[in-house]
Amino acid sequence: METIVSHSPLNETQVFLLQAFSQMKSEREKTDVQALLLDYYRKRVDDYASTISLSNEKIDEILNSHHRTPSK
Repeated sequence: METIVSHSPLNETQVFLLQAFSQMKSEREKTDVQALLLDYYRKRVDDYASTISLSNEKIDEILNSHHRTPSK
């Protein structure tokens, strides 16, 4: 893979992913890697969500609250 100039606005992970996706020859490869990445982040979100304990009352309070700035 060709290297990207060090002053790129992209971080190392972004460059790596761009280079990896550019090497894929089929739509199936791209779809498989996208599924792997989505599964990875879905698991991270699920793991984080399991550490938060919210009661039904707290969830209802959050859903029914208004967070907009009042108009002048």
